[in-house]
Amino acid sequence: MASHRDPVAVIGLGRFGTSLATELAGGGTEVLAIDHRPEIVQRLSGQLGQVVVADGTDMDALRELGIGEFRRVVVAIGTDLEASILTTSLLVELEVTDIWAKALSSQHGKILERIGAHHVVFPEHEMGERVAHLVSGRLLDWVELDPQWVFAKTKPPREIVGVPLGQTGLRRRHRVTVVSVKPEGGDAYTHAGMDTVLRYGCEIVIAGRPQDVERFVDLQ
Repeated sequence: MASHRDPVAVIGLGRFGTSLATELAGGGTEVLAIDHRPEIVQRLSGQLGQVVVADGTDMDALRELGIGEFRRVVVAIGTDLEASILTTSLLVELEVTDIWAKALSSQHGKILERIGAHHVVFPEHEMGERVAHLVSGRLLDWVELDPQWVFAKTKPPREIVGVPLGQTGLRRRHRVTVVSVKPEGGDAYTHAGMDTVLRYGCEIVIAGRPQDVERFVDLQ
């Protein structure tokens, strides 16, 4: 199993790949960033420790870079579906144990899964979904752990204000859990317990299935 201390190779340095590589590097992960465009590599050479010009669809190039020794590799190739699929298949052939691949559509994602990608992500769709929840005005933030479980930051509805959480029947009636709370004007969240009493103006983080969370925030 890959460790968080293992280096990561990122193939494809468009907006998603560049953002991912710089975030990983900023968090202390060793990153090998790869793109076939020299101008992109040159631009990022001052931001990333290891950034090289190479073609991810070339097995010889991947072997020369030692990609087969990486446990975690991300295929972040953008609009070139053929290159995305071929690169992923080469990583499978190299027996990389943790392959992450960006997909542009559900059909693209299914192909990536079938050829052996361990994780398929849809960054445009996921960001669009998150922004849609925020633009609606009902939520302050929305984080999806998987398709069936989310965390959301919101304001408490009137029916649970002024009552200890243990007496609200929140889980039974709405199937969500308040996991943390920040008082109005406060600068930090604290754990929420059965005795926690919410006040108007505070912020809460709730957890649950997406449909249950959405129904809950509609109570406001």
